[in-house]
This record gives sequence, C-alpha cells and structure tokens, in this order.
Amino acid sequence: MRTMLPAPSLRRIRVSTLLATLSAAVGCTVVPFSYAQTGYPNKPIRLVVPFPAGGSVDVTSRALAQKLSEQLGQQVIVDNRPGAGGNIGMDAVAKSSADGYTLGMGALSTHAVNPSLYAKMPYDAVKDFAPISLVVVTPNVLVTNPQAMPANDVAAIVAYAKSSGGKVNCASGSNGSAGHLACELFKLQTSAPITHVPYKGAGPAMTDLLGGQVQMMFDNMASSAPQIKAGKLKAFAVTTPKRSALAPELPTMAEVGIKDFDVFTWWGLFAPAGTPPEIVKRLSVETAKALAAPDLREKWLASGAEPSASTPDEFRTFIGKELPKYARLVKESGAKVD
Repeated sequence: MRTMLPAPSLRRIRVSTLLATLSAAVGCTVVPFSYAQTGYPNKPIRLVVPFPAGGSVDVTSRALAQKLSEQLGQQVIVDNRPGAGGNIGMDAVAKSSADGYTLGMGALSTHAVNPSLYAKMPYDAVKDFAPISLVVVTPNVLVTNPQAMPANDVAAIVAYAKSSGGKVNCASGSNGSAGHLACELFKLQTSAPITHVPYKGAGPAMTDLLGGQVQMMFDNMASSAPQIKAGKLKAFAVTTPKRSALAPELPTMAEVGIKDFDVFTWWGLFAPAGTPPEIVKRLSVETAKALAAPDLREKWLASGAEPSASTPDEFRTFIGKELPKYARLVKESGAKVD
C-alpha cells in the first residue's frame, strides 16, 4: 500500500526536484532560498561607530565600510554615536531591528570592560548581540610627550610621577578603554600617584597629549604610530606579554621591570541579537574578504593595526575569554567610572 504525502510536503519535493533539475541543466548552483527570498542587502547598511569621528576606530570603520560597500553592492554608511565609553552607540545597535541593516563596530571597552566598570549597563554585551567578526587587533604602547615628561625610561617615569605630587596625568580615549585599564594596572604595579583623565575619543586625548595638557598615555599603536615616527611622542614599551611584530624594537612592560601586563585593543563587527544566521555568515565572509584585500591590509599594518578576521563562533569564544579577564583587572585595580 503506497503512503500518500500531505499536499504541502509533496509540493516542496516537486519544487526541490525542479530546482535541482534546472541547476543540473544550466550547470550552476541554486541560490539558497533564504538569500533568494530576502535579496540581502537591497538597501544601504548603517554602521554605528560608538566613538567620535577622527579616532582610530572611526578611521578603521570607514575603511572597512568602503570595502564592504564595493563587495555588497550597497552603501555602508558610518554613523558616529559617541558617549559613555561606547555604550550609547552600541545600545542603539542592540535596540535596532535584527535585519542586517544596522551593524556596530564594538570594541574592548563596549564588550569586555564596560560590563564590569559600569554599575548599570544599557545592554547585555553577550545576549543582545550577534558577533560577526573580529576586525582589528592592535597592541597598546606607553607614550609620553617628551616636552612635558622629562624621562628616558619607564623607571624615570615612575620616579617623576612620585616626585611630582600627583600632578602627572594619564590620558585615555574613554573610560573602559584598553588605555584606561593599562593606566590603572600601571598605577597598581608601580604605586605611582597618576591621575587618569578620560576623553571622548582617542583623537581629543591625543590632541591634549601633543599639546602637553597631559603627560602620558597608553595608546593603541594604530593611533600613536604616526606621532612616534614624527618624533612628537616618545614610546617606551608595549603592554602585551610578547613583543609586537608591528614594533619589534619596543620592549614589553615585563622587560622593563613591570610584570603581568596583557592589555591590547581590539575592534569587531556586531549585529543585533536575532539577526538571521545566514546574514551574519554572509557579513562575516565579506568582512574576511575585505580584510584580506592587499591595499587595506598593508595600510592598516603600516599604521600599527593588524587585520584579524574570524568566524562568528570564533569571535563569540574570544569575547567569552575577554570578559572575565577584564572583570578581574577592574576589580584588582579599583578602576571606576569618574
């Protein structure tokens, strides 16, 4: 006795058979139903950058947006939403429609540090986002304005800070940034009376450092490299456990006598939670393609930033390791929002 399939199931089999037949006939691959149905992307995409225009995150985001625009055939528009260490911009992303048309360039601060630093967060760094891909990793480097800080080595910086009566200021791009945490760790390890001064972005912080309003900064390599090369800033050490291939001549903090330093900056692409998996995967693949482009890669490496594409699962695992690492650092250093 032959078993009869329900009409809808029978229709699906007939459609699948027809598609397979057509594919074989013309020698092409059938487009997955989800892509054919959505046509993604069929309109411009908004890329929220939760930091001010002109900073290293903004510059990186605009370069990536241009590449993605070319690859996707739709314009990717950068929308700067700075404030609260990146929380304002990423909160806007978390509360956007999960359709792939609003993305966010998250960072160490927004997804690893702020959840421990702020008493109240407007979003859940894990539950409210769909990780797409890690984008850039860059070491942080201790730099000073040589006109404002008369020191030739790290020991001299510590001695100067201890003899200055608490007048040495350490700038950072925001509360919760890698620069902020590196400054707090430096204070913890050396007992130097240094005041952390947060700015609304790395750009304004760098302006005041160059102007001598602040004396030192743990800045990311991508931001500081041009000023170091121009002789306007003096670089002392990187804050990673190993020397960086981007600046192999610089020692690590451990090499100059300050142990247990492992602080680096990263940025990555996120979508709101609930974004269809096929769209997340498409964006991850396109991001990897963009980061592999020779012109973009060479440009970023020359500026001190290392392109670091990942799959969504790899990026999710990476964040899972960063959160407890910085929770411990925030607690041990006593770092807090001013």
